[in-house]
Amino acid sequence: MTGVLFWLGPHPSTFPIPAVAPPEATGLSSYLQTPYLRAFLPVPILVALAPLIWWFFRSTWRELDVEAQRHRGAVLAAGGYDLRPPVLFAMAAIILTLQEYYGGRTTYDDLVRPWLSEMELHKGHTRINLARYDELYGYAWWAFTRFTGYVLIPFPSYKFIFRQDKLLDMGLRIRGFRQHAWIYGVCLLFVLPAIWLVSRQPDFGTYYPFYKNASRSYYDLLVWEGMYFVQFLGLELFFRGLWLGALRKSLGSGAIFSMCVPYCMIHFGKPYLEANGAIVAGVVLGSLSMRTKSIYAGFFVHITVALLMDLLALSHRHALPHVFWPGG
Repeated sequence: MTGVLFWLGPHPSTFPIPAVAPPEATGLSSYLQTPYLRAFLPVPILVALAPLIWWFFRSTWRELDVEAQRHRGAVLAAGGYDLRPPVLFAMAAIILTLQEYYGGRTTYDDLVRPWLSEMELHKGHTRINLARYDELYGYAWWAFTRFTGYVLIPFPSYKFIFRQDKLLDMGLRIRGFRQHAWIYGVCLLFVLPAIWLVSRQPDFGTYYPFYKNASRSYYDLLVWEGMYFVQFLGLELFFRGLWLGALRKSLGSGAIFSMCVPYCMIHFGKPYLEANGAIVAGVVLGSLSMRTKSIYAGFFVHITVALLMDLLALSHRHALPHVFWPGG
């Protein structure tokens, strides 16, 4: 059941969540706490899902492979070399490394927080309030570094290197969105009941939302969700947009599975079953993006589920906000 959490993005693990002891697990939840059972539980689930995913996307994968074979044949026949795979792989490795080491709490405390303190105390910026919003500012830094790494750096860099490629072909075109919207509606039909089941797990209410002051006011909640959604947009643009759009002719269906490796790894630090669920999410969302040539509907599914998870968690612990502004 916890596998539904794969719809959420990477956890900002460098911003630690306050430790809250979850209720004692009972029933199925108690069995899931057994280390060996938890370790091998994803395997039969993945094996069971594999034929269904293959059946639904087999024609899409074949079309991609045929297209890639023709492209590679033409490039080799002309005596050329396709630089897109090495460029994308190297770019992803550099960006994810920078995000890991400079997009977390340590950099915020060492670089951003002193600057905010200086602006608040000596520059007269009355809208800055570290005493009240320090945690929120930290997550703002996290969301900014994710969007910068996923969008603001790689998209211009890729266009500079491959000037003949159109960025609109990286899943950014809106045309055809309505035609394939039903597929994402089907995804929600499967996911929404699973969300309700997951929300009944003992540790659910203590894990979401990541920003623990989201219950303080609707202002806190709305600002947090806005930053959360921006991070999701950047994630979709990079993994399901640029990565797949750039590599579809080079690797065919292999572009989808190569994308799943770093996509799964950015979930390290989240619950074990959720990280495994990211494998399924990567294949499904990647295949849908290749089939529809659009990342928008997948983004909407992502943020819908993320918002519901946060609201359900707050509701279960009776922590939904009661005021709009904090302190009032």
